Amino acid sequence: MGRHRAFSYLCKYKMEHKAGFIAIIGKPNVGKSTLMNRIVGEQLSVVTPKAQTTRHRIKGILTTDDFQMVFSDTPGILKPAYDLHKRMMKSVDATILDADAAMFVVEVNERKLSEEVGLRLKNLQIPLVVVINKIDQADQLELEQRVAFWETELNPAAIIPVSATENFNVEAIVTTLLRFIPEAPAFFDGEDLSDRNTRFFVAEIIREKILMQYQKEVPYSCEVTIIDYKEEPTIDKIRCEIFVDRESQKAILLGHKGEAIKRLGTDARKKIEKFVGKHVFLDLTIKVKSDWRNDERSLNKFGYNED
Repeated sequence: MGRHRAFSYLCKYKMEHKAGFIAIIGKPNVGKSTLMNRIVGEQLSVVTPKAQTTRHRIKGILTTDDFQMVFSDTPGILKPAYDLHKRMMKSVDATILDADAAMFVVEVNERKLSEEVGLRLKNLQIPLVVVINKIDQADQLELEQRVAFWETELNPAAIIPVSATENFNVEAIVTTLLRFIPEAPAFFDGEDLSDRNTRFFVAEIIREKILMQYQKEVPYSCEVTIIDYKEEPTIDKIRCEIFVDRESQKAILLGHKGEAIKRLGTDARKKIEKFVGKHVFLDLTIKVKSDWRNDERSLNKFGYNED
């Protein structure tokens, strides 16, 4: 995957090359994915207003002449309701163990530390940076109160107020984290933006459109897999399967006379074409796999054993 923009993060002092891994953690829907996308300069993680959008650990790679930071966007920390959630939380734990520093993202209006998050921060052995997001939704007094709260609650190495959607103070995250990563050579090629392949991102684009188009439980009951991907000089031909829990959910995805699935295919195809830079033929098939979120074989098939 190639680089699409130049970065303005510059070292202000002479040093050896640095490289390290940053775990981005926090509750669902606090802006973790938006922040990583801003830092890396490319939409790698799915971003929607709905909670539990991120299911897999996704690495975003920021490379300059002086350093390389590998950010891991993780699923929002929650109390598991399915085996799927349990595997997602194992992914979070593995990410923290692999990291040189942790970036804990909270919303500006958060007023307590959840039990699930607290358990993971209790015995943290790496530097913790608290990022207070969505500060455009609070006044100065409220922000000062939140900074004081997290200082007392966690005693982190640093606290950084930002607005991911407004792209405010995001560069301060990088300059701060640079203090905590070790001197090391780069782990990835300088042109790489992620360790995931095109198939993965195509499936994520389709899942993003499902989250945006459908309501209630339906989007969370869906899983997307790419079963065939043929690259030709002027067009990519993609066959995809969307799995749901029940026949009733399949009917909702299809819509009246197939109108809903046609709209989904059109919206997804347009975004995939922008991503791959050429025309795309997209074929979507819906299948029912009862209770796949609690089925070990299905979870393995869908890649929840790889993180």
